[in-house]
Amino acid sequence: LGGKELGYASDLDLIFLYDDPDERAPETYARLAQKLNLVLTTRTAAGVLFATDLRLRPSGASGLLVSPVAAFEQYQEKQAWVWEHQALSRARYCAGDAAIGAAFEAIRERILRRSRDPQALAKEVLAMRARMHDAHPNRSGLFDLKHDPGGMIDLEFVVQYLVLAHAHRYPQLTGNLGNIALLKMAGELGLIPLAAAMTLRDGYREYRRLQHAQRLNGAQYARVEQAPLAVYIEAALDLWN
Repeated sequence: LGGKELGYASDLDLIFLYDDPDERAPETYARLAQKLNLVLTTRTAAGVLFATDLRLRPSGASGLLVSPVAAFEQYQEKQAWVWEHQALSRARYCAGDAAIGAAFEAIRERILRRSRDPQALAKEVLAMRARMHDAHPNRSGLFDLKHDPGGMIDLEFVVQYLVLAHAHRYPQLTGNLGNIALLKMAGELGLIPLAAAMTLRDGYREYRRLQHAQRLNGAQYARVEQAPLAVYIEAALDLWN
């Protein structure tokens, strides 16, 4: 179930889709989803397998736990926010009926390849980034690898912006490749400077290495001294600006 760039404290963002006209289907599949979620999150002597987040489903926590494929498609086409399309850039079918998986992937690719106004898109991405930054204040004097300017979230948001802005011309950007591969691809396509792309790939790897070490040592926050990472932080801020 885990993605390509999972950390030791990462949670799983899960959505459940079904395609079944039976009137009992919503209740039946909701029970199945609840049972799977219980298995994933049950605390055992070895700990919890995964933390999960089910709020990415249509209409968020107030929406139904499971969605018909057609309803999911309609929501993504007409109601989803830009940040939900950002999340869709990292989504993939991972388990269940193969036909539903193929339908999901087709919906996902069509949404990501939609032609968008780059300036309007940038405004939405910047606004969401500002909200996330405000929600994770850091007064420690250390560099927060994930949330501080020039860190992992900035790089991830840049990649998501590039996918949403350019996938209508370069459909290869919609692949479930991970941020490191997509940064290289963006550089090779000329969407960002290639030298910056290669520097930031190294930076993202180093951020993740340090984050893993912090989490394995039980740290609540992945925060480190900023100076050794200055070249990566500066490159990320230059690209962000």
